[in-house]
Amino acid sequence: MANPYRKSTVLPPEGKNFPLFPKLIATSFGAGFLPVAPGTWGALMAIVLWLPLYLWAGTAATLIVTSAAIIVLGILGTWASSVSEKYWGPDPVVACVDETVGQWISLLPVLPFCPWWEIVLSLALFRFFDIFKPLGIRATEKLPRGYGMMADDVLAGIYSAVIILLLNQFVITPHGMA
Repeated sequence: MANPYRKSTVLPPEGKNFPLFPKLIATSFGAGFLPVAPGTWGALMAIVLWLPLYLWAGTAATLIVTSAAIIVLGILGTWASSVSEKYWGPDPVVACVDETVGQWISLLPVLPFCPWWEIVLSLALFRFFDIFKPLGIRATEKLPRGYGMMADDVLAGIYSAVIILLLNQFVITPHGMA
């Protein structure tokens, strides 16, 4: 029997009138429609949208804008993910806004003074926690509707952020390796 808490691999049915705004939000502005591994595309969308902050904004601006984006897209994404289940079934694979929000959480400790490879590390850590779902992450999928879809990725992002925070605290300094 299939695990009812795994993402559905069923593609969206044709002919259903899914409203455009929640569809764009649920699919991370269409990234979920890209072929192969939509969750990874959703996480990469987060990095693409976040990268200008890393490159050109200061630490405070990066933290404020990223935090605001997490809150806004987290709320809208939970709603849009709930709507997506009405059209595409439980936890559809193309609904990847949860990966975008989770990736942003994992990027919070990657500040402008951090080395660029921490961005890659945050992606790798986030996808590890998102795919394998250790340490209670899988249990959060049991929450109803969009809450369950979003919660596992939020927790995966938190675990990834904690590891990067620890790395920054004990290994990396603003001037390079400790």
